[in-house]
Amino acid sequence: MASCPACGAPALVAWRAASASDPELAGAASFLLERCQRCGTAATVGVPTERASLYEGGTYAPPRGGLSPAIEPLRRLAERDRMRFVGGIRPGGRVLELGAGDGRFVARLARAGYEASGIDPSASAARAAAAIGAAVERAGAESAEVAEGSLDGVVIWHALEHLDDPAGVLGRVRVWLRPGGRTVVAVPNLASLQARLGGDLWFHQDVPRHRTHFTPAGLRALHERCGLRVGRVSQLLVEQNPLGMWQTLLNRLTRERDFAFRMLKRDLSPGGVGVWGRDLAVTLLAGAPLVPVAVALELTAGLAGRGGSLVLEAQA
Repeated sequence: MASCPACGAPALVAWRAASASDPELAGAASFLLERCQRCGTAATVGVPTERASLYEGGTYAPPRGGLSPAIEPLRRLAERDRMRFVGGIRPGGRVLELGAGDGRFVARLARAGYEASGIDPSASAARAAAAIGAAVERAGAESAEVAEGSLDGVVIWHALEHLDDPAGVLGRVRVWLRPGGRTVVAVPNLASLQARLGGDLWFHQDVPRHRTHFTPAGLRALHERCGLRVGRVSQLLVEQNPLGMWQTLLNRLTRERDFAFRMLKRDLSPGGVGVWGRDLAVTLLAGAPLVPVAVALELTAGLAGRGGSLVLEAQA
């Protein structure tokens, strides 16, 4: 058996099956999860070698139609919330975002006075970033060429869980940082309340895109064995956490996984209302009443150290 990708424990044990978020793109309906007995982190087994299509279609496809203007205020709110975690990076310093996507956060960092750039392996993401003038290079974290000791900060926001070798990449990041440079890493939390409530229906269980499913203990151990000093760990987040709880609760009621999210992305199963009409009715009836429930549950969970995702800040 493979070693734990987080804490490095010598063996993982078979845990349970995990349903694929996009079965047609993944080429399988489910994947095995193996779990570390030391830190509780899990790893997805049998991820397809060619995974580029997973990031160009399905729920990762760009929003279609007139959706973008409707969700723009929420995206701005999430970005403002994210900015509070980069305050420890030297003002005006060089910051690199790994998994920069469409470059929106790179652009926000630049507006805040940082010398900001990003990398992302997705061709469509690089094109979207170029369209808004964000400095995002099409490159993977494993192969990016960054000078040793050249960065004041590295942001890895919901990207570390996608990597084949998170320890190898974080070790490279450590070399890229100047003495005192900082990392800001956000990942879904396998030890969260919403993960426990959802089980196989947890919104953030995005297999096979997510290779590693971190716990707080696992993420801390990963940073420590890569030579980074762990600082603040936060689980109260505007981005991801309330949405994750809300969609997880809805997943307990609908037939299709992540139906509401797919509806927003216009990525519903073919066949029209005759196929997904029941899920539409359930979402319309239960969606709004579940919003305050999800917010209250997630706030309580975050305060108790069981938030749906977590942010760890560390220093070189």
